[in-house]
Amino acid sequence: MKNIERFILLVEDNPDDELLTLMAFRDNKIINEIVVARDGEEALDLLFVTGKFKDREVKRLPQLILLDLKLPKVDGLEVLQKIRSTEETRFLPVVILTSSREEKDIIKSYQLGANSYIRKPVDFEQFSQAIKQLGNYWLVLNELPI
Repeated sequence: MKNIERFILLVEDNPDDELLTLMAFRDNKIINEIVVARDGEEALDLLFVTGKFKDREVKRLPQLILLDLKLPKVDGLEVLQKIRSTEETRFLPVVILTSSREEKDIIKSYQLGANSYIRKPVDFEQFSQAIKQLGNYWLVLNELPI
């Protein structure tokens, strides 16, 4: 693998939630590059250099993946399962960032290897604080084996 670049991968199909997340990162002065995939298929193509990303020279692995569950084309749980199924991506931190309050989604996310499950707060100030804490832990304190 040559020339690995690190970034945050936000997998989010809702434009309003995408904007709120990007604003929360900016407001908290988290300056890491954020790449947005708007469906599960696009996220997998980006991670595994397939589909529209197949001709890219640089293999880009995120430092953190923020994954919504309710996605078009390939749902978030399928994306998580694929991430955990390969040696190259198995240890990437995946935080489920979703509005789902379904107990079965929480259980299945952890069964498939999610590192954390966060419900999107409705209030922007609460959401911004959640992003700040998330950024501090996963981008500053956490050490990856890869």
